[in-house]
Amino acid sequence: MSLETMAKCREENPTILCPDNWTYEKDINNLLDKYIGIWKGNFNGKYYEINLKKGLYQDLTLSEKKSDILVGRLRVTDPNLNIYYNNFSELNDDKTNFSGLGFQSDLKAYKMYFVGNSVGCAEYGDVYLRIQHSTPSQMTILMLPDNDIVVEGKCPTNFQPTIPYKQLIHLVKQ
Repeated sequence: MSLETMAKCREENPTILCPDNWTYEKDINNLLDKYIGIWKGNFNGKYYEINLKKGLYQDLTLSEKKSDILVGRLRVTDPNLNIYYNNFSELNDDKTNFSGLGFQSDLKAYKMYFVGNSVGCAEYGDVYLRIQHSTPSQMTILMLPDNDIVVEGKCPTNFQPTIPYKQLIHLVKQ
């Protein structure tokens, strides 16, 4: 099955039904390719560098279904190169805590799941990547947290998420 077909059949009121017997959700039309590479930008005095590559997710349950996905690595620094977050050295794609979930049904944005460093601060959620057709070397990202429940006493009062919530960050392909 193509990524496009699966995105459209998973929408809230699908115009097509998802088949039950698929085994591989494949990037047949190379939709992921425009996202692959290194992207850089800054926001509120921090520098963001994202490295995206195509990966393969394999469901290890009884279904054994596979999907082409994006796998991300993220580095966040300040102007003095102090590191706030960095998973560039993680060799195992399954441990980057930044992996693809698929396209939105309109195919205008790709959704990834990100888990940050702050254990008690509920720093996890969906990151939407969007590249306009007219500006293929520019991408915006937007993080929407899964929830806002924090563990009492575990989240510092001065906590700031690695990727700011509900803020557009503009990145340029390198």
